[in-house]
Amino acid sequence: MRRTRSTLVPLAAASMLALAACGSTNDDAAGDGGSSDRSIDHPIVTTYDGGLIVLDGETLEVAEDIELDGFNRINPAGTDDHVMVSTSEGFQVLDATAGELTDIVFEADTPGHVVRHANLAVLFADGTGEITTFDPHDLDGGEKPATQTYQTPEAHHGVAIQLENGDMLSTLGDSETRVGARVVDADGNEIARAENCPGVHGEATARDEVVVIGCEDGVLTYADGEFTKIDSPTEYGRIGNQAGSEESSVVLGDYKQDPDAELERPTQVSLIDTTTNELQLVDLPASYTFRSLARGPEGEALVLGTDGKIHVIDPQSGEIVRSIDVIDEEWSEPLDWQQPRPAIFVREGTAYVSDPAAQQIHAVDLESGEITATADLEVAPNELSGVLHAH
Repeated sequence: MRRTRSTLVPLAAASMLALAACGSTNDDAAGDGGSSDRSIDHPIVTTYDGGLIVLDGETLEVAEDIELDGFNRINPAGTDDHVMVSTSEGFQVLDATAGELTDIVFEADTPGHVVRHANLAVLFADGTGEITTFDPHDLDGGEKPATQTYQTPEAHHGVAIQLENGDMLSTLGDSETRVGARVVDADGNEIARAENCPGVHGEATARDEVVVIGCEDGVLTYADGEFTKIDSPTEYGRIGNQAGSEESSVVLGDYKQDPDAELERPTQVSLIDTTTNELQLVDLPASYTFRSLARGPEGEALVLGTDGKIHVIDPQSGEIVRSIDVIDEEWSEPLDWQQPRPAIFVREGTAYVSDPAAQQIHAVDLESGEITATADLEVAPNELSGVLHAH
């Protein structure tokens, strides 16, 4: 397939860009970026070694199998139709309801985190430190939307979020060390900075737009123009993956205590209360991975354990209020982070859970705890995501 490349948008400027080429090797699945007569209901998407599978969100019937080489990552774009696919070319747009990998590519050197907030999608390129923002609803026209870009001082594995008032929060660091975060206003003027967050990684937003950033010794929160550091209760207490909810002032985070472990399999999670600035640890009956954290429709903290259960935690009390059986067999996290392991993705009252060993995906009703649908696949699912509104 012929490939073309588009020119990156000038920094801090908005422009309409030409379409970049499709990275799919499946000509039937690769669309022209336009609309399709086909419509897949509330699609769910999973990656596997060599492609993407789009499933109907109600029945979990396989709607499309799209060939795509490489290790690909997926995130909601922030619309009812689209999912962002991180490929070797950059961030590519999947029209999930049409089952088509479009020609729209936001080119990026080492595409990293995708954040949805304030009706915007924010893309972070680890290889350059460039941040790209756009309104994901502009994808509905089938063309690449206008974008605005920002530049971090140095390239690093980072993350950024644009707030309701237009301020941009982004992490600070370089290829060797990550130290904290800063905030700039719409004109690029720095208004806040914190460099007391070693190993900064990941973000989540709680109620009232309080942003939480993970550190190796706690978290940073940002609200009302100021950063606040909340320390871990142990000397080394790394929080690198978080899940927030607009329904809760508490952010769910992972928690690792051994800085020398080749792979730590933690059995505690953290709950960060953004109103009291307190951090609580919750003991679990099993370990979990970075793909195990999610939030329920009422703000419940959800953790998919290696015991095959979804553990439902009251975010205020820290009590495990119930555990839902999903995966038949216990599992263990692989040493290679790119290798498949069970994952959880929640949309409204349904939790979708992948089981790579059984080559299955389950839909679980969180209220009843019942498995409402199961997909039997011919491949081992890896990452799991779907369409989701921006917030």
